[in-house]
Amino acid sequence: MSDRLSALDAFRFTEELMSKAPVPGGGGAAALIGSLAAALGAMAANLTLGKKKYLSYEKTHLFVIAEMNVLRLRFLELIDEDAAAFEPLSRVYSLGKDSPNYEERLRAATLDACRAPFEMMQRCCDVVLLLEELYDKCSVLLLSDVGCAALAARCAMEAAAMNVFVNTRLLPKDPESEDFSRAASEMLRDFLPRSQAVSDAVMSHLRSQK
Repeated sequence: MSDRLSALDAFRFTEELMSKAPVPGGGGAAALIGSLAAALGAMAANLTLGKKKYLSYEKTHLFVIAEMNVLRLRFLELIDEDAAAFEPLSRVYSLGKDSPNYEERLRAATLDACRAPFEMMQRCCDVVLLLEELYDKCSVLLLSDVGCAALAARCAMEAAAMNVFVNTRLLPKDPESEDFSRAASEMLRDFLPRSQAVSDAVMSHLRSQK
């Protein structure tokens, strides 16, 4: 297997995902879905760019394309960062609780395992903000892609949140762990409804057509 999971093609990535290999797992899948959300948003802007009816929104389209591409690439990096954080945590799990500095090592590895999925959530929020900006400046022929991107961003955010909470629950009284949990909960509270609102608006538009 490649050292970089993000370098695998779709066939190999899903083959690894279904195998007994410890990575990729839910975190890697969440990051991949996030990258697809960003790519879909960029595609909708790209295919609208230059169309006569939408020329007044050209700056928005160029901005969305550039920002979504940055996000797409960052999500792919997070696949590998999430995988890299799993090995130290797995190694600590294999130790006995009477091992030297066990609690300290467990805390450090657990918090490190939170970082990649937590950033995935942040980047999903960024995708949602861009989709909100794009929604009414996009060709109606591409609205379904905007809606799919919003749903993918929502899915990626919730999946990443699970990968935050599965770790923070191991450190229930740790201040940094509590900070991760609190911030993750706030993102879910604020941005799940916003991503859903974009997809609902798209669905309503599509179903209203004769």
